Order: sequence, then C-alpha cells, then structure tokens
Amino acid sequence: MPKSKKSKKSKKLLILHHPLVNKILALIFISIGLFILMGYPKSAPNTNNPIKINENLYKNQTAQNLPVRILLPKQDIDINVTPSKIINGYWELSENTASYGEGSGVPGQNGNTVIFAHARQGLFYNLKDVKINDMIYVFTKDKWYKYKVNKITAVYPNQTEVIKPTKNQTLTLYTCTGFSDEKRLVISAIPQN
Repeated sequence: MPKSKKSKKSKKLLILHHPLVNKILALIFISIGLFILMGYPKSAPNTNNPIKINENLYKNQTAQNLPVRILLPKQDIDINVTPSKIINGYWELSENTASYGEGSGVPGQNGNTVIFAHARQGLFYNLKDVKINDMIYVFTKDKWYKYKVNKITAVYPNQTEVIKPTKNQTLTLYTCTGFSDEKRLVISAIPQN
C-alpha cells in the first residue's frame, strides 16, 4: 500500500514538471499580467478638457509669424509644421507633419507656442531622447528662433494645463508616450538670444 501512495505522488510531481504544463502555466500568468496592465491605471480621470485659446494671440497671428519648421539637432528631428485648427474643442493632428496649435502663442511674442506630433519615426519619435538644456529651433517664413529645454514631464491627456497660455515666451512640444500611449511627453523650452 505505501508504494502506491508514493507512486501517485511521483506521478503528480512529474506532471507539474512536464515542459508542456510549464508552458501553459507561463502563458496563463503572462495573460493575467497583461490583463492587469491593460486595465492600469484606473486613477486617471476620463474627462474632456477642450482647448481654450487666447483670443488676443489668435488675432495677432499672420502667415509670416506662424511656425513652419522645427529642428532638434541632437535628436535628428527636422520636420515641417502645419497649422492645426480647433475642431469641437480639440486641435486636429496631422499624420505627416508636426502641428502648430492655432490660437497658441507665436515665436518671438509672449505666450505659449504649442507644437505637437505623433510619436512616429520621421515625426516626434525621438522626442523621448531630449534632455534638459538641449536646443530647439523653430522657423517661421522669415525668421528663426532658438529655445533651450528647461522642463520635461509626462502627463495624462486630460492634464491640459501644460498647453495653457503663458505670460512669457514659452515653447511646448508634446507627443504620446507610455504603455499604449496612455500619457503625453511634454517638453518645455524658453527662448535664447
């Protein structure tokens, strides 16, 4: 009788150490982990915060002072910038250029100049490599402006305070970041002479 109890235990242990069982268990645990990650974080409120523009800045915008190109030499970013209109409270997003948020500040004047693009190769993919004190160049039709990065943050999409108007000249760049693009990478820069 004792032999049969021992052999039953041995068979159970052999099954648990079988390579196929180990693979199935690993897949189950990976699936559970991915399920948990996909649902995380639930703490970010899902609210809509439409874009609010500074009407005074909007009136002062002309084709001559709008950004048309942005250059970040260290990150190998050199792309055209096109104006982005507000549709139903949100800026349109170009598929193949960076976008300038109409109604935000313009280079060379007080206000927050907002430029954004997809986190794709050929657009703002390399924005993730920006460091404090890196240089950014913004070109309009007849001038260019030099900025130095002074702040790098990641926020949830509903945290629109990062693109609000400012009293001083500011440049704000942003793109998607994080797991499933759940956040926005925000680069703030100040003008340099």
